[in-house]
Amino acid sequence: MASRTTLESKNTSGCPGSCGNISIDYPFGIGTGCFRNGFEIICDHATGTPTLTGTTQPVPVKLLSIKTAEARVMLPVAWECFEDSKTVNASSDGDVRFNSDDVYRISNAHNHLVVIGCNTLGYTQSQRSEGNGYYSYAYYTGCMSFCNNSDSAADGACAGVGCCHVDIPPGLTNNNMAFEQYNHTSVLGFSPCDYAFLVDKDSYTFRTADLKMNTNTMMPVWLDWAIRDNLSCDEAKKKAESYACVSTNSECHDSSNGPGYVCNCSMGYQGNPYVASGCTDINECEHKEYPCRGICENTSGSYECKCPSGSHSADPFNIPCNPSFPLAAKVVTGTIGGLFIIAIVVFIFLLGKEKRKMKEFFRKNGGPIIEKVNKIKLFKKEELEPILKTSNRIGQGGFGEVYMGYLRDEIQPVAVKKPKVDVKLANQFANEVIIQSRVLHKNIVNLIGCCLEVDVPILVYEYVSNGSLDKVLHDNNRMPLDLDLRLQIAAQSAKGVAYMHSEITTPILHGDVKPANILLDEDFVPKISDFGTSRMITIEENYTSTIIGNWGYMDPEYVQTGLYTSKSDVYSFGVVLLELITRKKVLDPDINNLLGNSLDTYTKKKKVIELVDPEISAKGTIGIFHSLAEIIVQCLNLDVDQRPEMADVAERLQFLLK
Repeated sequence: MASRTTLESKNTSGCPGSCGNISIDYPFGIGTGCFRNGFEIICDHATGTPTLTGTTQPVPVKLLSIKTAEARVMLPVAWECFEDSKTVNASSDGDVRFNSDDVYRISNAHNHLVVIGCNTLGYTQSQRSEGNGYYSYAYYTGCMSFCNNSDSAADGACAGVGCCHVDIPPGLTNNNMAFEQYNHTSVLGFSPCDYAFLVDKDSYTFRTADLKMNTNTMMPVWLDWAIRDNLSCDEAKKKAESYACVSTNSECHDSSNGPGYVCNCSMGYQGNPYVASGCTDINECEHKEYPCRGICENTSGSYECKCPSGSHSADPFNIPCNPSFPLAAKVVTGTIGGLFIIAIVVFIFLLGKEKRKMKEFFRKNGGPIIEKVNKIKLFKKEELEPILKTSNRIGQGGFGEVYMGYLRDEIQPVAVKKPKVDVKLANQFANEVIIQSRVLHKNIVNLIGCCLEVDVPILVYEYVSNGSLDKVLHDNNRMPLDLDLRLQIAAQSAKGVAYMHSEITTPILHGDVKPANILLDEDFVPKISDFGTSRMITIEENYTSTIIGNWGYMDPEYVQTGLYTSKSDVYSFGVVLLELITRKKVLDPDINNLLGNSLDTYTKKKKVIELVDPEISAKGTIGIFHSLAEIIVQCLNLDVDQRPEMADVAERLQFLLK
């Protein structure tokens, strides 16, 4: 191994400048005398792969950046594998001692910690010598992953089921991992090992196949490096013999991750500040990003822009040089120029006013809060304008208009909801954005993003091709719907509402369950939509100040008391289920009469089969229709306490479907 000598002279002539396709610039180096202490790189010439030195196994280097003081390397995954439900037969903490000279810190800006497995808690522990006595390490960061069965985990989902992730703090010095062990009796068949690793946030997506990941897997990790002499910039400058920023026209900056400092070339210069004469002047005249509409002359660290003799310009950097004119021409030109300037000022004023207006809309619509929601994309107004054309409109109603189109560079269509300009609805739609960002279910329409730079927010959803259940049931050109398909639509719609009620941390009431708000995709999979009237349940906010929803589907108890509960959604779903099996609208005299005079009494006096749509009455058994009628009767019970929970309704419908 090459000697770990500090290169005080910074003379890198004769030192390898690359390994494979990776540039190796000082303070990094390959070979004796070519690197600063702690920055040695080993080059495997057979494979053209650079690696860090002093590690217990090779750590490949994918990038070394002098400008940003970053390195991108491949680090191994930590793991433990079980012989039986409680006994670990092999394990690795992942630590390869890549930071023996303490020049690196794990980048908290680019990386996070991922733990994979079923019934495990994984965590990283860093800086053993800096513990507080009771705990050995200075940092502990981790998360817990659990699986109920082999179908629990899902591709792309890393939120605690089969996979979890957590941000890391600054200051981490290594990738040492540990696990808390839990009983693995029921999971050994599909999750025999637990894994924990640091990884670039943009480079890893969980797949259920990773529950049996190869234990030799390595992950890309960003490292922040600095001159770690335990000195700040001011202190380091006083020690000329070890000061790293040796190039003329270089600057020192204290490290943002851990102790020490980094060097950069001064403004107007580029290159390597760690070697003598490494920062060279930028010839701005050769680069288009430096404007000049006249004659450009490069200067040390900057440039000048002048008009040639016989011409002039108020600002030759941005305004072209024009020939000098006689007095009369100057007067005319001055007048025109004055008017032009006034026009520009007016334009800038109006533009500024419009921008201020858009910023105010953004603030009023909850932008500062919504922009923190990772799953929601915030669109600029101009990004959606090509879609908001009359020719793209696919729906219109009391709520506003819906358009179908394509976002730039996207191949999947989206549905854009443009509500009517009603200030009273602004909070309602902002609430819809926040609520749907927390909902992820195959039977609930996915909210892609929104535009808040308008009076009332514009919402962008996934496009659901077959339209609403209301249209499918009652359109003049009715498409055939067999019994199995109707049961599937009913069962999966119930699953979507049940998920909102009981399967997320903070339950959600929909507030307007009706066929028009149940959309069907190309496979007739239902998706619950329109959360404009949904409300987060809190201890103090169970009442609504105004009646919400559609009268035909509204819970009578809610109309009388103003108290909206999950059982109000159950009542509305009961009406939807009745429409689904009768294929009659809720305002149809037959259905309206049933709702007003007790469906329970009707089903006892008459045959249930008389209620059913003839299209399906001959296809199913009388037992199925009696069961459906029983579910509907219970959902529409005027005694709220006698109505079932949505989860129970969903389970019973799924049983009928099977």
